[in-house]
Amino acid sequence: MAILEKINRYKINKSFDITLFQTPDFGNTKGYKIVYRTSVLGKSHDDALYEVFRKFNVPDTMPSDYKGRFVTTGDIIFIDEGRRGHHYYRLEPDGWMEISRIHIMS
Repeated sequence: MAILEKINRYKINKSFDITLFQTPDFGNTKGYKIVYRTSVLGKSHDDALYEVFRKFNVPDTMPSDYKGRFVTTGDIIFIDEGRRGHHYYRLEPDGWMEISRIHIMS
């Protein structure tokens, strides 16, 4: 087993503060609004992004106060780690891609 695999296997889940941004209509590239804020557990950003995708694409796991649509291509997730930084990810056809904050403002 590779050293990196051993290290990752023993990492402890931590809580990530997540904000989900969506446009009013699917396919728009401007007009992102905050749809939901929550926290999710994960070992990494990849784990957190997977959990958000799973939570907001299965009707039985969606929070009752969630008013957005299913998470689809073009939606943006903001992960706030405080002093460790702010990270923005947009869902692309081939997976989550880290982006600049400027995409939300335009």
